[in-house]
Amino acid sequence: MLRAALQQLKSRLTGNGANLINPEDYNIVKEGRAEILFPKKDTVFYNPVQQFNRDLSVCCIKAWDHMYGQPSKKSRRRRRKAAEEGEEPEGKRRRVGDREHDDEQENVESTPYIKILEALSATGLRAIRYAREIPHVKEVLANDLLPEAVESIRRNAEFNHVQDLVKPNTDDANVLMYRNKAQNNRYHVIDLDPYGTVTPFVDSALQTVEDGGLMLVTCTDLSVLAGNGYPEKCYALYGGVNMVSHESTHESALRLVINLLNQSAAKYKKCVEPLLCLSIDFYVRVFVRVRTSPIDVKNLQSNTMITYHCSQCGSYHHQPLGRASDKTTKKNKTIRKYSVAQGPPVDTKCKFCGGTYHLAGPMYAGPLHNAEFIDQVLKINAQHDDHTYGTRRRIEGMLTLAKSELSDSPFYFSPNHLSSILKLQVPPLKKIVAGLGSLGYNCSLTHAQPSSLKTNAPWEAIWHVVSQSDSDKGKLAKMKEGTAGHRILSRMNDWMGDYDFSKLSFEPNEQSGQVESLRKLKMVRYQENPTKNWGPKARPNSS
Repeated sequence: MLRAALQQLKSRLTGNGANLINPEDYNIVKEGRAEILFPKKDTVFYNPVQQFNRDLSVCCIKAWDHMYGQPSKKSRRRRRKAAEEGEEPEGKRRRVGDREHDDEQENVESTPYIKILEALSATGLRAIRYAREIPHVKEVLANDLLPEAVESIRRNAEFNHVQDLVKPNTDDANVLMYRNKAQNNRYHVIDLDPYGTVTPFVDSALQTVEDGGLMLVTCTDLSVLAGNGYPEKCYALYGGVNMVSHESTHESALRLVINLLNQSAAKYKKCVEPLLCLSIDFYVRVFVRVRTSPIDVKNLQSNTMITYHCSQCGSYHHQPLGRASDKTTKKNKTIRKYSVAQGPPVDTKCKFCGGTYHLAGPMYAGPLHNAEFIDQVLKINAQHDDHTYGTRRRIEGMLTLAKSELSDSPFYFSPNHLSSILKLQVPPLKKIVAGLGSLGYNCSLTHAQPSSLKTNAPWEAIWHVVSQSDSDKGKLAKMKEGTAGHRILSRMNDWMGDYDFSKLSFEPNEQSGQVESLRKLKMVRYQENPTKNWGPKARPNSS
């Protein structure tokens, strides 16, 4: 049986007149609908742990195609008629060459139109998966600087019978994109998945993507973006500083990347609309739509912020860099006025614990996700099978959490961490949510860190609820003077100010019910170590 499989492999490789390739020189890696000949000698970069990244990317490009692509007039009429009748238009199956696609989501004309650029392709696995799994793909340009990688792309494209769609190319990614921009050759989708930081490729990609197109961006340098040791390098690469030594540092990493994209796009009168932005394992992955809109560029200043975060208790406060206010004229027209911001929002020392404030940013201050887009991705993901898409259930879990996040509340806190500062028994998560909910505030979970909460409550309410979650009334006397927890509790009457917390209750309510319903869902939300020595791989040795 093995001999027959090897013979079939040889015939597939030599069917088009290609040179004979000995299958024993390769490991065959199957992922999605692609099969990749992976050299046993590690000369081309491949990381199997990133299958979640690739599975998610396929879903997101399909969702972009459905929501923002180019359906025909006939398809629009069919969709409108189905909507008026309250029916879902039936999907249709089509076959392109040896690739079979399910068009349950798209329901659009089968004419291929999507041009995809994978600027840093390595083995070509991602490009081949795009060609085999995404409908309406017209061309996938798979580029890499290493000749060994480009040869691997060519070999694997032929092996998967997508050489008519996947175009291998040897070039510097920036030179390639600037050349295409000069020739007015643009791409609907540009995928940037480098080893390390994406910053060298952002400017050229933003100029090469189609208006309304999709950019997929990965950064794996979390030691810089979310670490404690390189604030100067973080600023040099991303134009801002992360929340050093703070539990929300992974969300600040996302906001720094989006701010980099926004600042670069604004120079060309373009704006970046975040569709889905995730902190995943050892990297961040953002999906953004790039549009030309000089009017929206004006909102960039008021959508950018600096954050003050206390080095001892972790409380944070946001300072927008600008203000945008709507005014109604005498002719009953609404105009938007832009002005400079007023600040700072805090004193020189933290009013809760007396700690020193550190600055983070500038960074993006708006929503990280588009709920309608996530709904579409989840709908597409639900129609995939677990065998082909090995991370389907994790996509479902993580995106469900991402969709539930409060869109107007940057950053999160951990009740476990706050309880350790106050020397309290760790309260159940639902108790803190119920307490904040009883005071009229909203709460949600976050995809970025387990057992953490986002809320629109001020820190006065957060500290009060956490401190009252423990029934031990003598906790202040047991604490050592001079600690952050002792100062917070002893100053409570000072920092509570005019807030009225008399309605505080820890009885279950709507807020706690929503959070608990999500926590009880049987979803794979966070990655479990799949293999020994799991994590980011080292660079390949091309010598």
